[in-house]
Amino acid sequence: MHLIQLTGPQGRRIGVIQGDRIQLIAGAESIQALATAALEDRIPLSAAVTAKLGAEFLNYDAIYHAASEWQILPPIDHPEPARCMVSGTGLSHIRSAHNRQAMHASDEHPTDSMRMYQWGLEGGRPAPGEVGVSPEWFYKGTGTTLRAHNQPLDVPPYANDGGEEPEIAGVYIVDSSGAPRRIGMVAGNEFSDHEFEKKNYLYLAASKLRMCAIGPELAIDPDFSLVSGEVAIERDGRAMWSKQIHTGESVMCHSLANLEHHHFKFEPHRRPGDVHVHFFGADAFSFGEGVRLVDGDIMQVQFAGFGRPLRNPIHIATSPDHLVVVQAV
Repeated sequence: MHLIQLTGPQGRRIGVIQGDRIQLIAGAESIQALATAALEDRIPLSAAVTAKLGAEFLNYDAIYHAASEWQILPPIDHPEPARCMVSGTGLSHIRSAHNRQAMHASDEHPTDSMRMYQWGLEGGRPAPGEVGVSPEWFYKGTGTTLRAHNQPLDVPPYANDGGEEPEIAGVYIVDSSGAPRRIGMVAGNEFSDHEFEKKNYLYLAASKLRMCAIGPELAIDPDFSLVSGEVAIERDGRAMWSKQIHTGESVMCHSLANLEHHHFKFEPHRRPGDVHVHFFGADAFSFGEGVRLVDGDIMQVQFAGFGRPLRNPIHIATSPDHLVVVQAV
């Protein structure tokens, strides 16, 4: 089951993907609200969706190609954006470790990045009931950083560049008892400033503070054992770079359970009612092969079993950076 969030002539609506049509759900304006109601009623989200399916259908093709009054929203959000945390795990795939190694290689071999990947290989898949080694973790922002299919991803004036990172992200809500509950997973473009990070690996945290895109569909209970996909860059209407990508537990150095434990072990991450979007790492990206994106390029991310491709143009600000002046109250 794949869900989608929309805005249009009737305001906000959510629906289920039915081939080239979207079957609208009655009585719920957001996936967050529907998931909250399912938790309160103690029923699976899929059952809550089925119970509210209506008789209204929309043309998915027209909406997907931006030829409709309806627009696609990120497939998860929160009415209070500050209560949606966007974060991620890096160095979960061997290619990401090699890219980071190449970025920061010096006289030290291996780098700290490769050591962290190796720790994941050695202790990232603990036995059931045990705690494994901690992965790399980073913060991207609140729900205000999330963009939807077809929306541009901005490179701000203070950034050095912007580049796609094709990943799958887990989508979670914390229930009334403080227990994290997985709503589903989404295809995503984690989007980072790799040129800034390349200057020094200690800039990693700041390089991640950029907007990102997820969607267009949220997959409920997908198979995450091995997921194949493709990332591509289009320039002036033509494909100029593409690569097959793979993710899922079988090609990662950490189990899903270990990644989720180390994100939600922090008490502030278990506040009832909060929503979390957590990226699971990338297998490849164009920056690692020497591609530098220019204004207007289209980034496309697609994973088998996760719905239609996620497409976002890149918009590079041309205005100069400006000083932020802090004054006393």
